[in-house]
Amino acid sequence: MRSFAASGRVGMRKFLIIYMKKHFVCLGLSWFVFGATIAQPVAPSVVMSKKEVPILCYHQVRDWKATDSKVSKDYIMPPADLKAELKMLHDSGYHTILPDQLYAYLTKGAALPSKPIMLTFDDTDEDQYTVAWPEMKKYGFKGVFFIMTISLNKLPHYMTKEQVKELYTAGNVIGSHTWDHHNVKKYQGKDWEIQIDKPTKQLEAITGTPIHYFAYPFGLQNRAAFPELRKRGFIMAFQLADKMDPTDPLMTVRRIIVGGGWSLKTFSAAINRDFH
Repeated sequence: MRSFAASGRVGMRKFLIIYMKKHFVCLGLSWFVFGATIAQPVAPSVVMSKKEVPILCYHQVRDWKATDSKVSKDYIMPPADLKAELKMLHDSGYHTILPDQLYAYLTKGAALPSKPIMLTFDDTDEDQYTVAWPEMKKYGFKGVFFIMTISLNKLPHYMTKEQVKELYTAGNVIGSHTWDHHNVKKYQGKDWEIQIDKPTKQLEAITGTPIHYFAYPFGLQNRAAFPELRKRGFIMAFQLADKMDPTDPLMTVRRIIVGGGWSLKTFSAAINRDFH
């Protein structure tokens, strides 16, 4: 006969399993189990089978300066060009979507509006708030702003916490872009705490909501980061030009940088050519 203590341990184990199944749910998709890796919500092949949604990435939105290098101009979007691109998207019948919609589409096959597209902005530049956002509002567009928290309140070049809060309240999504843009491939020691944990808590305090979306600095991802991001509550992560990793496509969602100085013809061709 088992001892009372042994019976108690079995009973407690059953209780914990039932409790965890009932309460430890990540967006209704997978269970958190102590000491275990958080499972992907669906098989990677399911995600890979879906047609890609065009996702555009912008950084600075300002006119070029004489001191800007040729390379840096690729990351600097003149306001007139951005305005023309947004107008073209609107006139061509595109509808902006947000990460929750993309996630539901990739994992559950949820319907998307006709001609879906996602607008994303990296690095917390204030001109995203002062120039891009007012122009987006003209067309009812929403976007995703990936915040590098070291930049917050660093006027005049970066957004304030209040501006980030306003963007969120207006229906945009706020995502994490680390503390100071440190390459995820080089993380060691306390880097995860400094670059991910603390910034995430700061953004959650600003928005009053959990942060579930992440953009890799420099667009550079590696497989070692996938479980680390998942256990911190991230359900999708965005890179740049590389193909989605077939072993974990939700952690390698692809975007393209819209080059400064692109013609509208080049812009349109990139949207239609680069996503399959």
